Amino acid sequence: MFDTLSDRLSATFKNLRGKGRLSEADIDATAREIRIALLEADVALPVVRAFIKQVKERALGAEVSQALNPAQQVIKIVNEELIGILGGETRRLRFAKNPPTVIMLAGLQGAGKTTLAGKLGRWLQQQGHTPMLVAADLQRPNAVNQLSVVAERAGVAVFAPEPGNGVGDPVKVAKDSITHARDKQHDVVIVDTAGRLGIDQELMQQAADIRDAVSPDEVLFVVDAMIGQDAVTTAEAFQEGVGFDGVVLSKLDGDARGGAALSVAQVTGKQIMFASNGEKLDDFDAFHPDRMASRILGMGDMLTLIEKAEQTFSQQEAEKMAAKLAKGPKEFTLDDFLAQMEQVRKMGSLSKLLGMMPGMGQMKDQINNLDEREVDRTAAIIKSMTPAERAEPTIINGSRRARIARGSGVDVSAVKNLVERFFDARKMMSKMAQGGGMPGMPGMPGMPGGGGGKKKGKQKKAKGKRQSGNPMKRKQEEQAAAARRAQAGEGGAFGVPGAGQDPGDFELPQEFKDILPPK
Repeated sequence: MFDTLSDRLSATFKNLRGKGRLSEADIDATAREIRIALLEADVALPVVRAFIKQVKERALGAEVSQALNPAQQVIKIVNEELIGILGGETRRLRFAKNPPTVIMLAGLQGAGKTTLAGKLGRWLQQQGHTPMLVAADLQRPNAVNQLSVVAERAGVAVFAPEPGNGVGDPVKVAKDSITHARDKQHDVVIVDTAGRLGIDQELMQQAADIRDAVSPDEVLFVVDAMIGQDAVTTAEAFQEGVGFDGVVLSKLDGDARGGAALSVAQVTGKQIMFASNGEKLDDFDAFHPDRMASRILGMGDMLTLIEKAEQTFSQQEAEKMAAKLAKGPKEFTLDDFLAQMEQVRKMGSLSKLLGMMPGMGQMKDQINNLDEREVDRTAAIIKSMTPAERAEPTIINGSRRARIARGSGVDVSAVKNLVERFFDARKMMSKMAQGGGMPGMPGMPGMPGGGGGKKKGKQKKAKGKRQSGNPMKRKQEEQAAAARRAQAGEGGAFGVPGAGQDPGDFELPQEFKDILPPK
């Protein structure tokens, strides 16, 4: 959704790099480009003005003028101010001291409240809660039935005593749901209310009546991230008519500009708490302003990627696999390769996972064109092999390849390519397990061959690069080496080596490049 904004900001910052000092004219030009980028992304004008004013004040101050790398300091300032626009710190749900905790959803019709109720219920269930959905939208045709289907898919309970379609009292349903939740020992109640086709006073009053009847611990305003500037207007109207405690962004995976949705937190003073970024029930997570700012600035979102990996991969299985790889590359079979691939698939869409890695802005088109079915084709090829072939792929000759290709419905060349990719992956994973790290990266501290821990046995002392006997030439070599170290990002703007460098300079390992379409 924020691709256009991200591209414009990246282009703006690229113009700053390489400058030893920034003049006032440079900062004015940068502020002008950032202003245009935000306005094109549909960010509300008052928010843009406040943002640019703050960035310019800080950029003209001592923290930039006295910095070793002024360009990186400007990027750091923009990052921090962007986090401020998005709400600052992550806002968590407030739970009632005496269950059940009541969460009321409100918003315009079509914002995605009913589906979001199921996503929130599933997310809370994964956190160890026992949620219950309440069908208090008795106005929209088939809304009650839709919520029941969503609840069944999410695996959570639903309270729907009325058929809906204009029949029943939504205030009474909401009130009765609290008693029902206590009887059935549900610790969270999620009330799905009727949507509005605009600022409808009658339905606004109904939402206020439901709020008064159930005294919710949290009122969440669900806003469609694609509706443009109307998001701010609607949010202000709901704030006055019903009041809300937090914002939930739906349809964040759309292709609209989406900047108005980012303005809601600044205009209303209520933080964005959750974001829905897909059609599946698992495409939902807590909203982290710092991580979203990093994505917009093209720095990736490694924390979310790590969290997804921790939720998907078993620690016991990971240790078992590491022990197997440490014994030697031949211990890693095609069955293990398939298991690892299916685990990655459980984390979600491959294109979304790659998009969370730093520097993926330059490969945006390739990621968008990534064929997600490639994993299914690979699985079909491996499952068409015999147990002996999976254990030792070196026995796969021409006739075996032809048989496997017929069984999996692919060309013989696809089988050949898969086996070759498997050998490359096995070599890389074995090297990582033995402490060699990923290609082009140092070993992990504390692992054999890594940076930490003692190494066994004597090792030959590495020979240093010979220096020229010519003083002039030696000085040129030293200056070139210093320039390379500076470019590598020693002492980056964020206190991490390389953290302030251009994300576009990030080099993907070859194994990731293999699954991406060609440029």
